[in-house]
Amino acid sequence: MSTLEAKPTAAPISTAEAATKTVANVVQTASASARMAQRFATLKSQGRKALIPYVTAGFPFADVTPELLHALVAGGADVIELGVPFSDPSADGPVIQKAGERALALGIGMVQVLAMVRAFRATDTTTPVVLMGYANPVERYDIKHGAGRFMADAQAAGVDGLLIVDYPPEECEDFATQLRAHGMDLIFLLAPTSTNERMAQVARVASGYVYYVSLKGVTGAGNLDVDAVAQMLPRIRQHVGHIPVGVGFGIRDGATARAVGAVADAVVIGSRLIQLLDDAPRDQVSARGQAFMAQIRQALDN
Repeated sequence: MSTLEAKPTAAPISTAEAATKTVANVVQTASASARMAQRFATLKSQGRKALIPYVTAGFPFADVTPELLHALVAGGADVIELGVPFSDPSADGPVIQKAGERALALGIGMVQVLAMVRAFRATDTTTPVVLMGYANPVERYDIKHGAGRFMADAQAAGVDGLLIVDYPPEECEDFATQLRAHGMDLIFLLAPTSTNERMAQVARVASGYVYYVSLKGVTGAGNLDVDAVAQMLPRIRQHVGHIPVGVGFGIRDGATARAVGAVADAVVIGSRLIQLLDDAPRDQVSARGQAFMAQIRQALDN
């Protein structure tokens, strides 16, 4: 595994208990990202489900990402999850790990990721973009560029939300408040093993949507059990209320996307998309991505 970036050394962001109630009130009133809230509201009014592809920034070629994001939107994507390459991705399976290692080898870091979002925003001002990754690149950005610079620069670039795998909800209420003040959502993972207490903790700080990991293990692992997903989602919704629930891990084709879309608000698909792009020539990357999105979009809408 690549070691181009060091493992996190900073402690998780501290919180004040007094801020918890305030954060909960903010979450209950509105989503921080106007683009995100509008997108989910529009889809709900149309009776449609959100399609959320995940791609690693700088994969499979360093300069292809903005073009690829536009292609995914053209194919029917509603929200984009853009992976920030990191050398020690504890939640990622071999497919996404390999993509991240290739991107790191091409020199892709947070500075380049934000530049990609800015380039995408030059001609797309409506599609929400969520940065998905780990604490280290976020914290290192502030260490290198100055305290508070990451949030300011992410907002300026047009980022709508963050999904930071290794930020537990009970330790980042303050971070969530600051993020919303910058017009961005903080999105959390829930899993089949999540307790009611954990769901309640997530509900206090999450906004935008929550991401239910349908399988135990890492990305790309196992076989999807749609019945188990259907049984879990009512429990999650009891805690998160109005916040949309997306489901990912194990969704590989139109059939699984359609089955999950019948019970979830959003379908997240990553490993299969990365696999399809892995060996694509530079001039075919975007076309492959768009065609795959169109296939999934048609299955969801049908």
